[in-house]
Amino acid sequence: MDGMQRNLLLGMLPAQTRSSLLSILEPVSLPIATVLFEPDEAPRHVHFLTSGMASIVTQMEDGDSAEVGSVGREGVPESMHLLGAALVPSRCFMQIGGTALRADFKELEQIFLRDGNLRRQVLRFVQCQNLILGQLVACNRLHGVEERLARWLLMAEDRIGNPTLRLTQELLAEMIGVRRSTVTSAAGVLQRKGMIMCRRGEIRIADRKGLEETACECYAVAKGLLRGFVEYPGSENRR
Repeated sequence: MDGMQRNLLLGMLPAQTRSSLLSILEPVSLPIATVLFEPDEAPRHVHFLTSGMASIVTQMEDGDSAEVGSVGREGVPESMHLLGAALVPSRCFMQIGGTALRADFKELEQIFLRDGNLRRQVLRFVQCQNLILGQLVACNRLHGVEERLARWLLMAEDRIGNPTLRLTQELLAEMIGVRRSTVTSAAGVLQRKGMIMCRRGEIRIADRKGLEETACECYAVAKGLLRGFVEYPGSENRR
C-alpha cells in the first residue's frame, strides 16, 4: 500500500478502484535507461511510477531525437496506449532510475475500460501532459538554451522530489534537443553562477531560487498545470 500512495494518480482513486488494482500490481525496480515501450509497439506492462522519471522521446530518420514528454510519480507513461489502438510513434525509457508498481497491460486495459474512476483520472493525466507539451513546443522554439535547461532541471526535481539528478549531459542534451557541446556550455554558465553543481553522471541543484529566476515563464505554466492535476479534488469517494 505504501508504494501505491507514492504514485499520485493512484492516490486520487476511490478505495474500491485501488483495491481492484492491488491484486494485479507488483513492485519493480527500474534502473536508468530501462525501456518502458518502443515506437509503434504495444507495451507489455503499465507502470505507475513511484520514484524516478521516465522520458518519452521522438527520434527522426537521421538519428536525432528530442523529448516530447516526461512522467514522474504523478502518472503513467503508457497512458496514451490505454486510449485506443493507435500506434504511439515515441520511445519511453527511464531518464532517472526509480521504481514502479507494474501491471500486465491487457489486464490493466480491461479495468480501464470498465472502471470509470480509473478512466477519468487517466484521461485527466493525458490532458495535463498534452497541455504541458503544447507549452514546451513553443518554449523549444522561442527560448534560449540556458532558460530551457533551467526549466527542465526544475521540472525534473519537481517530479522526483530530489535536487540531485543522476543523468549524463549527453542524455540531457537529447532531452532539450541540442548538441552535447551546447548543453555543456549552458550547464557551465549555470554552474559558474552557483545554481547547479555538475560532476560525472550527476547534476545537483544548489540554488533553486536562482534557477527559477533564470528559467523562462514556461516553467511556471507547466508547474501550474501539473499542480492543477495533483491538487484536483478527484473523486469524493476517496477514503
